[in-house]
Amino acid sequence: MTKNYDLVILGGGTGGYVAAIRASQLGLKTAIVEKNKLGGTCLHKGCIPSKALLRSAEVFRQTKEASKYGIDASAIDLNFVKVQERKQQIVNQLHQGVIDLMKKGQIDVFNGYGRILGPSIFSPSAGTVSVEMNDGSDNEMLISKNVIIATGSKAKILKGLEPDSTHVLTSDDALELESLPKSIIIVGAGVIGVEWASMLADFGVEVTLVEYEKQILPTEDSAIAKEMKRLLTKKGIEILTEASVIPNSVEKANMTNIQVEHNNKRTTLTADKMLVAVGREANTAQIGLENTDIQLDQAGFIKTNMHYQTKESHIYAIGDCVGGLQLAHVASHEGKYAVEHITGQKPLQLNDQSISTCIYANPEIASIGLTEKQAKDQGYKVKSGKVSFKAIGKALVYGEVDGFVKIVSDQNSNDLLGVHMIGPHVTELISEVGLAKVLDATAWEIGETIHPHPSLSEAMAEAALDVNGIKIHG
Repeated sequence: MTKNYDLVILGGGTGGYVAAIRASQLGLKTAIVEKNKLGGTCLHKGCIPSKALLRSAEVFRQTKEASKYGIDASAIDLNFVKVQERKQQIVNQLHQGVIDLMKKGQIDVFNGYGRILGPSIFSPSAGTVSVEMNDGSDNEMLISKNVIIATGSKAKILKGLEPDSTHVLTSDDALELESLPKSIIIVGAGVIGVEWASMLADFGVEVTLVEYEKQILPTEDSAIAKEMKRLLTKKGIEILTEASVIPNSVEKANMTNIQVEHNNKRTTLTADKMLVAVGREANTAQIGLENTDIQLDQAGFIKTNMHYQTKESHIYAIGDCVGGLQLAHVASHEGKYAVEHITGQKPLQLNDQSISTCIYANPEIASIGLTEKQAKDQGYKVKSGKVSFKAIGKALVYGEVDGFVKIVSDQNSNDLLGVHMIGPHVTELISEVGLAKVLDATAWEIGETIHPHPSLSEAMAEAALDVNGIKIHG
């Protein structure tokens, strides 16, 4: 059966379904093709379920530390089955919300596997989408004026560390654990690895974190990475940096053994399970790209121009499958941008230096813009300001005083170059900086903004004042 649309979106994750809603708002007849569940990786295998588990780990840790607040709590037990049930309830509720949004926007949803066809009897140009339906019914042919590819990404697999869902896990596997292991080795200390290390340590699991680079969180400001390493070590996590896994050295029995090269010697690590968190790769296989002129870069991501158009100008690509900042909020904005470009709008182009990145470990990390090293490497004459949360009254009241806010500015123009935070609730505080970047505000203007007292946001004001050497506290 053939159906005609103004826009067909391949992939119903965060980028895809947000693009569909925006398209509906602009009057486009729209369809989404999704092989699994609407919401994609973020809702079912990433952002939401992992943060639900992190919240449970946080509550468990804080409850064990209740005596610090004058509260006597005894016989504290962790019921991991209920932790998982709570996680799934949140996911189910949000999933139903996305389904309802599709109905509200009169967006057709095809549950099946979509492939892009080349020029055919259906269309003189590539872009018709053939959908192999999950229910076994006949393929649907969706003929569309425009297509958005939003197929997302999957966990990258290291040769010799292939997952088996029992001993060697991906983050997808880890989310489905029925019980916690006594010990775990995490390979990769990027965002995903650090979040899982923090979470599992708070749950009482013995964690060893193995990172190939010189520092954990290689893309973060070095001061942030150093502080996080100190605090993870304080939790009891063993951290090996500049450590390389020996290929095919994994031994699986009741325990998982792995050999690593560290400090010029070979070491054997042993744990109940291993989590491999070494990044993600684009989902571009078997979606019909070979039937088009669409090009991939060397890493396998889809090449686009600044408007997210592929080599086939009526076919766009957004989100994780195009690389760059692989974040749900980036995919959403790219989706909206693509739709607005399709409809002749003039959307504001995304600037990577104005996009916040967040790590939801304990403590949290939030960043925007250039690190101090990146700024200096690009030739800026840098001046910076920094304040510890130990100087902030609300942090003391809250009982979370580790961490700091650091602001990097251009000494010549006073422009904000980057802001980097580690500490309590910084993933909420970072939005102030995002607005400041959009408005091209300086550190002085942030410092002159009256922040409520007591509040954690005072750390932003104090760090901003410190850029010019006039902070009041700390």
